[in-house]
Amino acid sequence: MTLVARILVGLVALFFLAFSFRFFFLPEGIAAEFAIAPLGVAGLSTIRGDLGGAFFAIGAFALLGLRAGATQWLYASAAVIGAVAVGRTFGFAIDGMLPTTLVPFAIEVVFVGVLLFGARRLRAA
Repeated sequence: MTLVARILVGLVALFFLAFSFRFFFLPEGIAAEFAIAPLGVAGLSTIRGDLGGAFFAIGAFALLGLRAGATQWLYASAAVIGAVAVGRTFGFAIDGMLPTTLVPFAIEVVFVGVLLFGARRLRAA
């Protein structure tokens, strides 16, 4: 089970790191996929900085958490993703829920679950 936890956490880390680099280097394309419209240089900077930086931090924290005795980083990564899910929940209450908003929310909940599973499993190992 420890190997499964490492693989799942590693996949979450790679997902977030890959997306972070897309936010950094291809902000217009990924912004459209996320239903965001960058407004000029300031908008591109926000996409690169806020989204790219957050995705990079989540992925880096998850990778750091794979080291022996460093599972606190997995909790940090899960906390950031969990905060995003809380923000979506707030949006559901105010703006309503659509399939285009429910799918990312479900994925975030799964990622939080994977990271918490990994933290508990790797801490015990």
